[in-house]
Amino acid sequence: MNWIILILAGLMEVAFTFCLGKTKTAEGPELVWWWLGFLAALSMSMYLMAKASETLPIGTVYPVWTGIGAVGAVIVGIIFFGEPATFWRIFFITTLILSIIGLKVLA
Repeated sequence: MNWIILILAGLMEVAFTFCLGKTKTAEGPELVWWWLGFLAALSMSMYLMAKASETLPIGTVYPVWTGIGAVGAVIVGIIFFGEPATFWRIFFITTLILSIIGLKVLA
């Protein structure tokens, strides 16, 4: 169950990154909503990460959390913000994913 909580925490990190990206182009009330979404996702991410660290080693929790966030942020950037999907970006994102899986296998 704690791995599910940790994965959700990582997905909330992706959500707050997405909201932060949307604040670049938003104005007026829409900007406020994106900032509120950012704060809500950030708070939920921190809470879930703290919850997961109650039973999983912090040396596993933090790298997995940041890895999910990093991979998700790159994917969000490519899909929603028009960032390039170069060979090397995909290669290194793949190595991050394999590292996350490796930590799961070893923990």
